[in-house]
Amino acid sequence: MDSDLVRESPAIATPSYKGKKKKKSRHTITRMMFLVVFLGWLMVWVLLPTKIYKQQWTPKLNSKLNSTYFGEQGTNLLLFTFPMMLIAAVGCVYLHFQKKKGNSFSGSISASHCLAFWKKPVLVMAPLGIVSAMELAFAAMFIMLLIWSLANYLYVSFGHLHMHKQGEKVWEAKFRSVSLRLGYIGNICWAFLFFPVTRGSSILPLVGLTSESSIKYHIWLGHLSMVLFAAHSIGFVIYWAMTNQMAEMLEWSKTYVSNVAGEIAFLFALIIWATSFPWVRRKMFEVFFYTHHIYTLFIFFYVLHVGTAYFCMILPGIFLFIIDRYLRFLQSRQRARLVSARILPSEAVELTFSKSLGLTYNPTSILFVNVPSISKLQWHPFTVTSNCNSEPDELSIAIKTEGSWSQKLYNKLSSHSAVDCFDVSVEGPYGPPSSHFLRHESLVMVSGGSGVAPFISIIREIIFQSTKPNCKVPGILLICAFKNSADLTMLDLLLPVSGMTSDISQIQLQIEAYITREKEQPARDTQKLLRTIWFKPNTSDAPISAVLGPNSWLWLCAIIISSFIMFLLFLGILTRYYIYPIEHGSDEIYHFSFRCLWDMFFPCAAIFLAASGVFLWHKKQATMEGKQIQNLEVPTLVASTGSWLCGSTDRELESLPHQSLVQATKVHFGARPDLKKILFDCKGSNVGVLVCGPRKMRHEVARICSSGLADNLHFESISFNW
Repeated sequence: MDSDLVRESPAIATPSYKGKKKKKSRHTITRMMFLVVFLGWLMVWVLLPTKIYKQQWTPKLNSKLNSTYFGEQGTNLLLFTFPMMLIAAVGCVYLHFQKKKGNSFSGSISASHCLAFWKKPVLVMAPLGIVSAMELAFAAMFIMLLIWSLANYLYVSFGHLHMHKQGEKVWEAKFRSVSLRLGYIGNICWAFLFFPVTRGSSILPLVGLTSESSIKYHIWLGHLSMVLFAAHSIGFVIYWAMTNQMAEMLEWSKTYVSNVAGEIAFLFALIIWATSFPWVRRKMFEVFFYTHHIYTLFIFFYVLHVGTAYFCMILPGIFLFIIDRYLRFLQSRQRARLVSARILPSEAVELTFSKSLGLTYNPTSILFVNVPSISKLQWHPFTVTSNCNSEPDELSIAIKTEGSWSQKLYNKLSSHSAVDCFDVSVEGPYGPPSSHFLRHESLVMVSGGSGVAPFISIIREIIFQSTKPNCKVPGILLICAFKNSADLTMLDLLLPVSGMTSDISQIQLQIEAYITREKEQPARDTQKLLRTIWFKPNTSDAPISAVLGPNSWLWLCAIIISSFIMFLLFLGILTRYYIYPIEHGSDEIYHFSFRCLWDMFFPCAAIFLAASGVFLWHKKQATMEGKQIQNLEVPTLVASTGSWLCGSTDRELESLPHQSLVQATKVHFGARPDLKKILFDCKGSNVGVLVCGPRKMRHEVARICSSGLADNLHFESISFNW
C-alpha cells in the first residue's frame, strides 16, 4: 500500500498575519467572556452546599433578590438560570458572525497542536467507550464537584441535625439527611443533562461539540443521576420503615414537597432507565424509543416534588431543550420534497431531497427522517452525503438496511408503487460548526460497512475546496471494510446522482477496499443492478430549509431572549398580583404544587408564543418564494447496467470522474486491513485519523492512536453508537 499519499501533503493556505491576528484577538476575547460567565455559574454550584453560603450569603441574597415579584425563586433565577441563558443568547450572535465569515479552518494548526494531547484517547473500554484526556479530566472534576457538594451538605446538616419525630435516634436522623442530600446531588446532574441532547444548541458549538458527539455525556449523566435518585428514594423508604412512618409515602403536602409526586417520578425514571441500557437499546430499539418519551411525565412529577426553587437550578437546560424540541416539531410538520432515490445492490439507498439555497451545513452532518407509511412516531438519524457548496439545491442521505425500519423503507422504494408518491418528513440537518478536518495535512479515514457515509461528504467537500484558487487540501487515504462485494457500490455515492461535475482527479485520493467474506470477485451475471427512481413533485411538499431561515442563529437568539423575558413577566405578574395578596392578606399559604404548575406552564407558554411567531413569519416568506416546480415532467425509473466498481467491464468509462474513481480504488478480497501497519506508516506532523464503523473497529483505531508510538496521529470517532 502506498502511504506516500499521506506523507507529503502541502500545507493549508493562511490569511495575512495582521488580519489573522486581529481576528484571533476578537475571537479570543469573546470566548473568554463566555468562559468567565460559565466559570462564575460553576462557582455558584461549588459554593452552594457550603456553610458560608447557607448561613451568611443566603439571608443577604434573599433579602435583596426574593422580591414580591419572584418570591423565593428570585435568588436562583439570577444565580442559576440567568448566566446560562445569557451564554445561549450571546452565543447565537457569536455563531451568526462566525457563519457569515465562512467556515474558516485555516490558521488553526498551531491551536490544534496545543490541544492534541487533550484530544487523544486515553481510555478505551466498555461501557464508557472512547474517552479523551479532556473528557476524562472534566469527568474527574465533575465527580469531585459531586463529592465536594455531598460532603459539605452533610457537614452543614450534621452540625444542625433536625429530629423529625419525637424519640428519633441520631443515626436515624443522619440516615435521613444522607438520603435527602443524595437527591440534591442528583439535581446537579440534571442541571447538565439536557444540554447534550439539544440538537440546535448554541452552547455546544461554542466548545466544539455537536449533539451527536455529546450523546455519551447525556448517557453518563443519566445513569449517574438515576443511581443517586434510586439511593435517595430507597433511602427514604427505609427511613420511613425504620421510624414507623410509612404513611408518609402517601402524603401530598400543600405547603411542602409532595412525597407521592416524587414516588411517581421515580417509577417513570425507573422505566426509562431500565430500557436505556445498551443490550435493550440495540435489540429492542422501539421499546427504548417509546419509553424514553415519558421523560415529560418524569419532569412533571419531579418538579411537583422538588419545588420551584430547585426547578430554577435546572431550568436553563430544560428551557433551551424545549425551544429546540418545539422548533423541531414545527419543522417536521412540513413534508420534504423527495427528488430521487438511488437504490444500490448492497441493500442501501441514497435519498436526494430538494433544499433551499439558504440552507447550509457542513460535512458529517446528520438528518433525522420520518416516513409516516412505515411509522408515524419513529425518527432515525442518517448521515448527509451531499455537499451544500457543490450541490446548493439538493441534500442527500445514505441509508443501509440494518434493522426492521430501514428494511421496510428499502422494500417500499424497490417497488414501482413508490414512484408516484412518497411522504417523508425531516428534522435538521445538524452538524459541526466548521469543516475542522481540513486543518490536517492529510487524512486517513477508516470505515466499516455503512460507516463510509460520513466520509463521502468529507471527500465531496475536499473536492469542492480543491477548485478554489490557492487552496491546498489534505491528501486522503480511505480504508473501507465491507462484508460482500455488493457493498462496494456504497463508493458509487462519491459521485452525485445529479450529474454534478465532481473531478476526483483534482485531489490526492487513494481508496483501499477490503471484502472480508469473499475470496474473489463474483461473476458479473450474479451482480444486481443499480437503479435510480425519480419522484414527481407534490405541491404540498417543500424543499428542506432552515426552520428559522438563513439567519437562524439571530432568530434563535430572539426566541431565547423574548421567551425568557415573557416567562419572567408572566411569573412576576402572577406572583405580585395573585399569590402575594393571598399569602400576605391572610394566613393562607398558596398551594406548593400550584406554584410548580405555574412554573412549568409559563416557560412552555412563552416558548410557544415566541417560537410560533418567528416560525410562521418565516413560513410565510418561504411560501412566497417557493411557488415553483408544480407540474414537472421527470423520468420514473432509470436502471444502470451496474456499479462503476463492481466489474462492469463492458461499460464505457467515458466520464473523467468515473475513470478517476475506478483508478483510485484498489479492492482486496478475503482480507482485513492491517490498521496498525497502515496508521504507523503514515508520515507527516499532522495526520487526521477519522473512524466510523463497528465499535470493535473504532476501539482498535483509538488504541493505536493513543499508544504513544505515533504522535502525529490525531484521532476522531464519528458515530452515534459509542
